[in-house]
Amino acid sequence: MTAPLDETDFVDRDLQAGQKSRTATVPSSVVAANPGIPARPPTREELEARADQAQSRIVELKRAQEELERERVALEEARRRRQEFETGRVEMLQHLTRGVGLLEKAEMDARRDAEQMAKTLVGFREALDKLQAIKEDSWTAETWGTELTKALTVVENARMEWNAASLKWLQLTNPQGNDPAVAQAAGSDLLGQRTFGEWCRIGFALTWPLALVTLLALGLLGAVLLRR
Repeated sequence: MTAPLDETDFVDRDLQAGQKSRTATVPSSVVAANPGIPARPPTREELEARADQAQSRIVELKRAQEELERERVALEEARRRRQEFETGRVEMLQHLTRGVGLLEKAEMDARRDAEQMAKTLVGFREALDKLQAIKEDSWTAETWGTELTKALTVVENARMEWNAASLKWLQLTNPQGNDPAVAQAAGSDLLGQRTFGEWCRIGFALTWPLALVTLLALGLLGAVLLRR
């Protein structure tokens, strides 16, 4: 009687050993990443395709990096311009505020100087008119003494007007010094450098013509009284 059939008798043991050997040569990472790929070593074409995919991915990443770099540069430029704007605004606000104050003060000083100069011009014109109004041809032998006294008074008044204006307006003694700031600074220096003796001499120079005219008038009056 024959023995019963055993299914293991029809299994090719050598074939099973070869399949297990090939399966063991495939990396587990490849099998896990590509579950649909048969458990076998990748072919050259598959490796080239994967390499191309990796290279494409690298190119995309480089492009994204370049775009991010351009965006970073644009943001840095915008930040720099924003900082320049804020700094410039603060700086110009300070400069313009200070400039407005300085120019307003300078304008007030200029208006005050203009008013004083206008008064000086009025005095000059009046003195000039009085000097031009003196007519020596109309003097007679009886009136020439009195007329001379009047004429000397006019001359001395004009000289006093001129001397006072010369101390105040340097343009009269230095026509090239037309800059008001320079003239004011020079005038301050001139006044600050005067000593007491110099001021006394200046006062004497301003007052002696008037004293001389007074003495002459008194002398003429005394002569007229003596004749009588």
